[in-house]
Amino acid sequence: MPHDVTMPQLGMAQDAGKIVSWLKSPGEAVSKGDALFEVETDKATMEVEAQADGFLTGVTAGEGEDVPVGAVIARISESAEDDTPAPSQAPAETAPKEAADDLPEGHAVTMPQLGMAQDSGLLVSWHKSPGDAVSADDVLFEVETDKSTMEVEAGRDGYLAATLAEAGEEVPVGTAVAIISAEKPDNAVARSAKATPSVKAEQTSAAEATPPEQAEKRPAPKPAAATGDRILASPKARRLAMEQGLDLERLAKAGHPQPYHVADLDTLRAMPDAAPASAAPTATRRLVAEIAHDGLPAFTDWIAEAHGPINPDAVIAGLAAASLPAGAPVAVERFGQSTTYALAASRALSGVSETEDTPALTIRDLRGTSLRGIDLGGEDSPVLTLTAQGAGLTLTLECKAADMDARAAIQLLSDFAGRVEQPLRHLL
Repeated sequence: MPHDVTMPQLGMAQDAGKIVSWLKSPGEAVSKGDALFEVETDKATMEVEAQADGFLTGVTAGEGEDVPVGAVIARISESAEDDTPAPSQAPAETAPKEAADDLPEGHAVTMPQLGMAQDSGLLVSWHKSPGDAVSADDVLFEVETDKSTMEVEAGRDGYLAATLAEAGEEVPVGTAVAIISAEKPDNAVARSAKATPSVKAEQTSAAEATPPEQAEKRPAPKPAAATGDRILASPKARRLAMEQGLDLERLAKAGHPQPYHVADLDTLRAMPDAAPASAAPTATRRLVAEIAHDGLPAFTDWIAEAHGPINPDAVIAGLAAASLPAGAPVAVERFGQSTTYALAASRALSGVSETEDTPALTIRDLRGTSLRGIDLGGEDSPVLTLTAQGAGLTLTLECKAADMDARAAIQLLSDFAGRVEQPLRHLL
């Protein structure tokens, strides 16, 4: 079944939109979500997406044409050869005048169409009360569709003479939800949409539209009023910004007019990177193990008796390196002095030698100090600290989460603790 492509209403004061360009050609296959054409109003230029899969057919409006809101300008058909004519561009008929005879006279404010597949909007809240004076730029109410939430402005100066729907009610697109009068009303009206006759604002057909040479000059868009934490943007622009890690709030702070569309993302990408207010805290890991017996002194003495003098730091580095991937250098820091060692491919302690390579792990030996606990956080590389605990040791591993995952950290600390408590295990 063909799907009608209509001119969307992007604001309640809008009665027509200009087609800037078609982004698909007649007969071309389109998918739901594809940008179909660009439309311009007096406040914004927006890409309009296809709401169905199929082929673009029955295009009745060309680039540069002003088209009334709600007019059918093309179809999305099941076949590229579908020649079913699109309906006339004339918008929906105006409701009989007598249906609104009991309402104040003035300009009818309608429920805007924020997407071509939208047939109604949820009135979220009123920002003005019946009888209030309003200016053209004042936010009158908020409307929500299945794709976005938008603040709708009054569009003209005057008084809010009537509200014709209540917060929380679904209102059909094009139906009047308020009336703005030139004079202050004696008795302002407040009704539910269920109790209000269906009143549609009169729209000018394409044939009656003001010729281009007589059209009033459109004002340049101005930055949107502050909207708190809410950023007004098209669903596609919001989705792409999230996927690409772009912050739409930067556009708002820079004064760029809202709502934002896909084209505004180019402006956002071109903006210089903002300097961070402060460095974000880095996630760290801290694991602690306790062993009842420090086997390092006796093990070092045994090696010295059997093979001659040996550097105790080289022994510690060799035991630690045996718990790391092959070839990973280990630094041993004692009393502020640090030396880095590498374990030979044989992984034997006799093959430990000094190196200038960057260490993958630092062993901070505090056994000769009065310190019994430590919590310093992650450093440039993982740090494993040894502190005395009676006849045993406390081993504290600290590292940045990005440097070592939880499983690797647990494995390293468990292996090294076992080797320090029973060093002979390394030789087995």
